[in-house]
Amino acid sequence: MTQYTKSNHSDTARSLAQAVRQFVDTHIIPAEAELVTAGEASPLSKQLNRMAREAGLWGLFYPLSHGGKIASLEDYLLVAEQEGRTEFSSVIFGTHSALDAHILLKFGTEELQQQFLQPLAKGLAVSAYGMTEPDHGGSFPSLISTSAQLINGQWLINGRKWFICNTDRATFVTVLARTGAPDVPIHQALSMIIVPTNTSGFKVERQLSLLGRHLGQGEMSFTNVQVPESYLLGDCGAGIALMGQRLNTGRLLRAMNWVGLAQRCCELMGVRIHSERGVASRFADKQLIRQHLVTAHHAISSARELIRLAARGVDAGYPNDVDINIAKMAASQAICTASDSAMQLYGAEGLSELTPIEGIYRIARTSRILDGSDEALISSVGRKLMDYYQDGGYYHFD
Repeated sequence: MTQYTKSNHSDTARSLAQAVRQFVDTHIIPAEAELVTAGEASPLSKQLNRMAREAGLWGLFYPLSHGGKIASLEDYLLVAEQEGRTEFSSVIFGTHSALDAHILLKFGTEELQQQFLQPLAKGLAVSAYGMTEPDHGGSFPSLISTSAQLINGQWLINGRKWFICNTDRATFVTVLARTGAPDVPIHQALSMIIVPTNTSGFKVERQLSLLGRHLGQGEMSFTNVQVPESYLLGDCGAGIALMGQRLNTGRLLRAMNWVGLAQRCCELMGVRIHSERGVASRFADKQLIRQHLVTAHHAISSARELIRLAARGVDAGYPNDVDINIAKMAASQAICTASDSAMQLYGAEGLSELTPIEGIYRIARTSRILDGSDEALISSVGRKLMDYYQDGGYYHFD
């Protein structure tokens, strides 16, 4: 008899997702309280990273040619959800560099792949992506002021970037810079250039905390930084196109991680309801408790399917901005709803370091800003939907 499954994920993805879940539950979750204090660069984090490698669970979404085990984005989402059940997964499972690895493989020259992709795939390098700038909204690339001038075969780069992930440990940064003259259309004016962090003129200005905790975000500056012309990713002036590809995949990966954290909140609610205290308080008999659980489950189920739908378009080479941005916003809503509900059930404990809900709630709030703020995405999606309905048209769901 054929076993019924709710989705068409491969046996490999299902097996890896189960293995990742077991690793998270067995090794990472019991160490979360210590990881909060020690940080992602601590010996404990490095030890867990080694254990994940030994278990064959590191870099699962790297290109197949460089150690990855899953080819399609939709298939990997099953694993990404399980990785996302802990906020410390990016370093331990190497998920923070997978996107850069794919970009390097697709747009990097053989020289760039040898110099940056190979060490990245071996865990010997750490990548960062520099787009957002002080005083400039990250969703408005036309305001990018970091400049790169080509002089005698060298890119001369000047500018600042902030709220950049992995600032505290990156060995190279992919910088979005203006390479075109002021009168050049924006879709031809920006380029992506790789800058090793040991290059003269590069400086980490400061680490930036998010709601009171340092999560690897920081500000960096480029003062007359010089790198070879060959460090250009793709074609000169193609920065907007590359940025779009990064955002399409990156938003969905981040969104599925948020769904994993949202599901973790549901699991924590279940623990609370069936705990000795929950039984004594008759949580299971209270309609509002049931409503918290159902509302969170509804949001998670909706977000999960929307993300999968959007991922199919990316895998097929036909990414749909409406699908992707709606999925991102749905995942943000899911983690916000689930973490808030879990916090209500745990009361004062949920506000403290005694549970992981405090950290998840922090991530939930940032989800409405990172990878595109709610306002920017709503404006973009709303404008495109209005275009669909112009002159009696409609949006094609299929």
